[in-house]
Order: sequence, then structure tokens, then C-alpha cells
Amino acid sequence: MIRVMVVDDHPMWRGAVSSDLQQAGFEVVAEAGAGDEALRRAEATRPDVVVLDLQIPVLGGVEVTRRLAESESRTRVLILSASAEQLDVLAAVKAGAAGYLVKSASREELLDAVRRTAAGDAVFTPGLAGLVLGEFRRLSGASRAAEPVAPQLTERETEVLRLVAKGLSYKDIADRLVLSHRTVQNHVQNTLRKLQLHNRVELVRYALESGLDSADET
Repeated sequence: MIRVMVVDDHPMWRGAVSSDLQQAGFEVVAEAGAGDEALRRAEATRPDVVVLDLQIPVLGGVEVTRRLAESESRTRVLILSASAEQLDVLAAVKAGAAGYLVKSASREELLDAVRRTAAGDAVFTPGLAGLVLGEFRRLSGASRAAEPVAPQLTERETEVLRLVAKGLSYKDIADRLVLSHRTVQNHVQNTLRKLQLHNRVELVRYALESGLDSADET
């Protein structure tokens, strides 16, 4: 059972999200209405996924995301926000958010996003994934020469990394390479460890800076 914490400063909205999750079979281990409260409860309950609003008091959602990403827990953050503004999306992703949904998303989209976030996928409201990847490409510098992939990566790990850079979900990568979802996750985790990176966001940036999103597949 996937353990979830819901963080939103509007009690009615927070309660509605928690109810939807519970009815779908998720275990809602905690709720919080402010950033400091969210961090305390996340430390105490160790949820798999935190469904987090950006506009919360005391500590904003971006700061809460950053602190959770830097912690030793394996908690992943899924932003659920009313804002689809570029600056908000990029700030959240750069802080370590695994995904970003706008509050206009349907119940089914939210439930699917929580499942995929728990499984290690990067999940975004349609249109936002391209925005995130485009920003990483800009940051890496269009004129920068492609750097070789670290030699300690295996051929299969490099192949998986190439598809991560192209924005494919773990499920899509598994289908493309005829692997199990778990095998793809293991390759990604091994790659993160070898490259001394902390999350999929940093991994995508590394892959883009290495030119893997435009490299030919073998």
C-alpha cells in the first residue's frame, strides 16, 4: 500500500484529496496545513509520496520540497498547485519535486500521478514536461559540446539514461527495451548511485548536459 501525506492550507480541499486517495486504496498517513508542520509529520510518518501545494504558510512548498529532497528519506514530492506558471513549475522541479499537477486535474489523473510518483516516474500535467526539459536544455547551453557518459555506466544503464533524457516514463522505457518496470527502476537507481546524484531531476540534467537526449539510439 502506498503511503501518502497531503499538504494544503485549505482544510476542505485537503480533506477532499485525502478522501479520494483513501477510497482508491492509498494509506493517508498524515495531513498538514503549513510547511513546518509538513516537515515534522513527514519525518514522523515517512510517507512514500507527499502531495504538496505550493502556496502554504510558514515554509512555502518549494522550500518544503527542497528539504524533503535533501533528507535521507525516500519520500517523493508531487506538487498539486493552482498555478501553472513557468517560474513556479521550474522552481519546484529544481528543488527536487518528482512531478507537478495543476488542481484542474481530474481525480483519475491525480490517482495515477500518485501511483507513478511512488513508482519513480516523473509526472507532469500535459505541456509542463516539455517546459521542464526545455529549461534544462537552455541551462546546459546550446553551444556546449556533448560530454561523454561516465565510463562506469554499463551499456544498458546508458541506454536507459538516454531514454530518461528524452522524457520517457519508466513504463515507456520498460516497453521500449522489453524490460520489467522494476528492472528499469534498478538501472536508474544504480545510475544515480554511480553518478552521485540524488533524484531524477538531477539525472535528467546530467543526461541533457551529456547530449544524450539528441544521441542516436543503438
